[in-house]
Amino acid sequence: MSATVTTTKSTSAPGKGNGPASRMSLGKVLLIVAGALVALSVLRAFVDAAQQADFDRVTSSGQIAAALSMAVPIGLAGLGGLWSERAGVVNIGLEGMMILGTFFGAWAGYQTNPWVGVLAGVLGGAVGGLVHAVATVTFGVDHIISGVAMNILALGATTYLAKRWFEPLSDIGGSPKNSPQVDPIQTFTVPGLSDWLADLENHHWFLVSDVAGILGGLVTDISALTIVSILLVVGSFFALWRTSFGLRLRSCGENPTAAESLGVNVYLYKYAAVVISGALAGLGGVFLALVRSHIYNEGQTGGRGYIGLAAMLFGNWRPGGLAMGAGLFGYSDALQLRNGGATVHALLLLVALGLAALAAWRIVRKSYVAGAASGAAAVALLLWYALTDTVPGGLVSATPYIVTLLVMGLASQRLRMPKANNRPYRKGQGT
Repeated sequence: MSATVTTTKSTSAPGKGNGPASRMSLGKVLLIVAGALVALSVLRAFVDAAQQADFDRVTSSGQIAAALSMAVPIGLAGLGGLWSERAGVVNIGLEGMMILGTFFGAWAGYQTNPWVGVLAGVLGGAVGGLVHAVATVTFGVDHIISGVAMNILALGATTYLAKRWFEPLSDIGGSPKNSPQVDPIQTFTVPGLSDWLADLENHHWFLVSDVAGILGGLVTDISALTIVSILLVVGSFFALWRTSFGLRLRSCGENPTAAESLGVNVYLYKYAAVVISGALAGLGGVFLALVRSHIYNEGQTGGRGYIGLAAMLFGNWRPGGLAMGAGLFGYSDALQLRNGGATVHALLLLVALGLAALAAWRIVRKSYVAGAASGAAAVALLLWYALTDTVPGGLVSATPYIVTLLVMGLASQRLRMPKANNRPYRKGQGT
């Protein structure tokens, strides 16, 4: 297996192409996090000083708790995409697998208990992954076409089954578009710490209260599925980067022919990766149905499978970066839940300052066109902020999708996908 190690590492040696040399170190990540905290604190203090009415602070514990609950399904979908694409199979069907998770999770949850619903939703997503694996790995169907077909198939199947299974339950809340109510999954709060952080937050001290609000949102009324999801992100890192199983799986996404020559059963690893991908996406759907709303609603995934895929790309196919991307997209998604118009309006100022800093950096790097474009955008946002008090409700609803496009546009220059991603593979025939 030593040859496999050499082969895999050679594709990602520092300084070679666009490999992991472009990954940020822990120190840089911590600096970015610290800078973001200071920026949010300045923004919160500025808005407080302006005495903006009914403003839900960008660092309040309620805002952070909502962001976390919105980030989890996005992160699980992205984690599913990471498993699949690390084995060389593009999984556009994450949205459909999430839909299967929402439906079967709610269906089993209302009949038995929510944990049986969790298992059913995971299995539903895994079946979707298996269908995608059969189409792409065994029959060589184009990965994008198979994924789109998976999304259409999942939507059609759940729409039909909802009419058959939920419509007869109208006396207990069922309908062709939603399930009856499902019992909630238990939540956890760190005793004492939550109250202490809430007290610090209410003092409105610069930075201290903001950090307290953020931490308070992370330790108060946290769902058991949130804890499971965090463990899955950590476990995926160790499984894929610290075990021989993960090394073999990643080699299938980098050079399956070389992996095959060293005795790796490429088909088996691709199947395993795509089925795990579907199971994780299904768990993301279960979270939406059993934690976010305690009910299945038609269309409740709302494109989060695609946003999860964007979070995976933002993270450069790494669990840590994926988690950061999911947190960013989840935060933007949560804005529409808590007085979003005022919150998004306040964030215009923060984005404008960020674009101004980017413009200055681009000009220093002699990228004058990009610098001018960033500067013009910063001026436009500043004028928008100064001349208005809020933003239209339609724009608030579109905030997560706008943020997704902006982030992917900025991050696209440093992406490095697995080399054999979306390439057909046949045993003994190379790629």
